[in-house]
Amino acid sequence: MPKSLIERVVTLCIRGPWLVIAVASVLALLSLFVALKRFTINTDTARLISPNVTWRQDEIAIDTAFPHRTASIVAVVDGETPELADEAAEKLTDALMRHSEIFRRVRQPDSASFFAKNGLLFLSKEELARTTEELIAQQGLLEHLAADPSLRGFLQTLSFGLQGVRAGQMKLDELAGPMTALSNVLEHALAGEPARLSWRNLVSGGKTGAGELKRFILIDPILNHNTLQPGVEATELVRRTIGELRLTPNRGVRVRLTGPVPISDDEFGTLAENVVLNTTLTLAAIGLILYFALRYGRIIAPVLVTLLVGIVVTTGVGLLVVGEFNLISVAFAALFVGLGIDFGIQFAMRYRAERYAQDDLPTALVTAARGVGRSLTLAAISLLAGFFSFLPTEFRGVSELGLIAGLGMVIAYVANLTLLPALITVLRPLAEQKSIETASLARLDHWIHDHRRLVIMTTLLAVTVGLPLLISVPFDSNPMNLRDKRVESVATFLDLAKNPETTPNTIDVLAPSLEEAETLAAKLGALPEVSRTMTLASFIPDDQDEKLRYVGEAALTLAPALHPAKVMPPPTDAQNIAALSETATLLREAAGTKPGSAEDQARRLAAVLNQVVETSPSKRKAAEAAVILDLPRFLNRLRLLLSTEPITRENLPRDLVADWIAPDGRARVEVFPRGGAHNDEVLATFANAVHAVAPHATGTPIVIVESGRTVVRAFIEAALFSLVAIFLILWVTLRSLRDVSHALGPLVLATILTLETASLLGLSLNFANIIALPLMLAVGVAFHIYYIIAWRAGVSDMLASSLTRAIFFSALTTGIAFGSLCFSSHPGTASMGLLLALSLFFTLLSAFIVVPAFLGPPHKSDEGKV
Repeated sequence: MPKSLIERVVTLCIRGPWLVIAVASVLALLSLFVALKRFTINTDTARLISPNVTWRQDEIAIDTAFPHRTASIVAVVDGETPELADEAAEKLTDALMRHSEIFRRVRQPDSASFFAKNGLLFLSKEELARTTEELIAQQGLLEHLAADPSLRGFLQTLSFGLQGVRAGQMKLDELAGPMTALSNVLEHALAGEPARLSWRNLVSGGKTGAGELKRFILIDPILNHNTLQPGVEATELVRRTIGELRLTPNRGVRVRLTGPVPISDDEFGTLAENVVLNTTLTLAAIGLILYFALRYGRIIAPVLVTLLVGIVVTTGVGLLVVGEFNLISVAFAALFVGLGIDFGIQFAMRYRAERYAQDDLPTALVTAARGVGRSLTLAAISLLAGFFSFLPTEFRGVSELGLIAGLGMVIAYVANLTLLPALITVLRPLAEQKSIETASLARLDHWIHDHRRLVIMTTLLAVTVGLPLLISVPFDSNPMNLRDKRVESVATFLDLAKNPETTPNTIDVLAPSLEEAETLAAKLGALPEVSRTMTLASFIPDDQDEKLRYVGEAALTLAPALHPAKVMPPPTDAQNIAALSETATLLREAAGTKPGSAEDQARRLAAVLNQVVETSPSKRKAAEAAVILDLPRFLNRLRLLLSTEPITRENLPRDLVADWIAPDGRARVEVFPRGGAHNDEVLATFANAVHAVAPHATGTPIVIVESGRTVVRAFIEAALFSLVAIFLILWVTLRSLRDVSHALGPLVLATILTLETASLLGLSLNFANIIALPLMLAVGVAFHIYYIIAWRAGVSDMLASSLTRAIFFSALTTGIAFGSLCFSSHPGTASMGLLLALSLFFTLLSAFIVVPAFLGPPHKSDEGKV
């Protein structure tokens, strides 16, 4: 019988093994060099979809029109008081602005001087009228504080109030708020703890909203794309600056980072977390499995070296082809281990079987190549076609994975038919002393053959019963659910999403002009799913004439109070002691022995004031500072608010205009959802409603909905392409529709059972784990092809054969490689590992039980057709 091409190639490799090893070494070193120079993972989930998709083009269009809104770091500053939040944000902004080599721009969108001066005009007329009335009612307090901005001045003001209580002009309850606030601050100051009185809380009666305690700093960093984490230098500098400024919770401030850059960098950090440990344990487990499968180190080592060389070469080739890996394409490594080791085990196991039959090593290698060459070739071609079926789809993440994995299959196929036999030749393993077949499984073979109908009917029944679960398999297209919710950037994003005022889950629409943007905003604002809309016109308040009249009247009334003709000099320590003692006496008189909450607070404050009197001058100075530190800031802020002027399009700040009007004049409309802005169902309804009115709308809710549709469509297309391609390849090779159906039918059933079980376990499909389906389709196709070829060759007792032993250990190594992903710290990768493990179980069940039942005993006419 003339030798086939594969036999001739293997013969050449075992005649010149060192040349083969040298060529493989050079290729591996070159690929390693490419990998070290170019290796990078782009964690941007938006790039997983082709930029040619309509909704991606809309997203790119708005990012291009407003480039400063992308690639940003958002520092979220939370203060225990408005003053602490303001001061922390200002300090951090000033400190970061000094690093122009790291940051292009640092700004506060909500605390700029524009809003500090014109904030009152953005209240409704009713709110403004109420606010100005309350300010005018505090005229006496403000007058004393402005004239004497000290602890003495505050205590004298409080004493006037207590005298009013004694005269029956007011109730002690009206002073409960100031008494409590002052007691808290002084107690902390005396204890040596950070303490500051919030004058804005005090004057507002403690009615400060949550929004007034939060500030945002928008940071546009210069990214270093030559590193795996392009923004890590910037985020580390921000965090280091936060530490140096001591903006910490024990000082009343918390600063958290979120935004595209921290989220992307944190995601890579999550992916890399424990990767060395997991990889080491995985390789150790694979080595142990290979020991049980192949027994001899002189066979195990060549298989592992061939696998390692294949991975390195595939990595280098993949980077040359696609430029960078993404969150999905990086899974090619696990895929290569699973399928590459399968090729190696198939060849090595067949070699062992042939070596037992004949002691000559070269003859055993060539005979092994003859035995598995056809099945490996058919499996490799089918896998290549299956992976390449993703190339025409819009799901770029999987498309690139398909390209890399397809090339990897070619590399694995070539390596296992050239490098592997060369390495085995050099190491010269000893002859096999006994057969590697598992004769005890022959009884299971016979049982399956005798009960074919029962096995097939049971499989079909299980599939049919689970059909309702198949229909209800959920697809989670929210990329935030693929990230670790414990990391700061993601946790902060989700926290902001819960608040309708701060949610990042908004939709943006580009309009040709501001006028058209206003018209569109009105139309969108009428939708029941929309809470509000914003354009640049939103920063030009309505009813300005009337509002300015309210502010002007308040400013005129409060002018003498806020601008006193004479400001008293700072008090001496003796004057403070006198004021403290006098106020304490008035507090005790007002409280008397009567029960009541206000009376208890008066007695408490009197005791605290006495402690301040009795303490050391340095502690008394610290207590005074805690009370009056923010008073000048408060008074200046109030003076600025009352100096507001008419707002027009022309006098809006340049930075503010740049956020809403593109250089070419196009205007942005921002649309906010009604209801739970962090709920995926609410966001989907919101996105669909807005999209119906504005087809080119974009934003997180649109991306979630449209990306889900794109992914599902891509997998349906790829599944059809793959099935058709593999069907044609198998039909051309096997020339039997029956045999093709025997190879693919059980595989389809295994896929359905996998999805039904996933639904039963509550495991959602997502961007990451959906790749498990085509991966296991590829593995299953390979396993089933091995069986079909062996069955056509007349092999009976399939489970007892060396082929099943090879498939079993191959599947075990694949399971370890895929299953190790379950222990990843990255939720998306972990879900991929879980679905892969589940899919592998049903693939093996199909290969070992269902396929033999479908095939039945080999026909006499099929023997010898290999």
